[in-house]
Amino acid sequence: MSLAARHLETNGIPTVICGSARDIVEQAAVPRFLFTDFPLGNPMGKPYNVDMQQAITTMAVDLLESAVHPRTTVQAPFSWGDHTWRDRYMRVDDSNRDALRRVGEERRERQARAKAEGRVRSA
Repeated sequence: MSLAARHLETNGIPTVICGSARDIVEQAAVPRFLFTDFPLGNPMGKPYNVDMQQAITTMAVDLLESAVHPRTTVQAPFSWGDHTWRDRYMRVDDSNRDALRRVGEERRERQARAKAEGRVRSA
């Protein structure tokens, strides 16, 4: 997404990236970045929290209008709630290892069946 934003900017189309992986996005040198300190995959806020999502969207549009310097980063003032999500996010330990292994095996089996049935395009 960051590289696409840079390409669009080069061709005169202004962009704002909303995201959570601050170090990665800033390294890609996007012109405008609204940082939300949320789990990956949730840059616009908590699911079903329409008020938060609308506020973040408004902040992104405001950033598009107000940024005067390249590589501008603004941090959204919202919190996911407690910060314990960081301790649990993508954690693999004895309590979930077997369940995660089963989910992965089931996904690989579904992919293999889809491929054998011709339902998956080759790259």
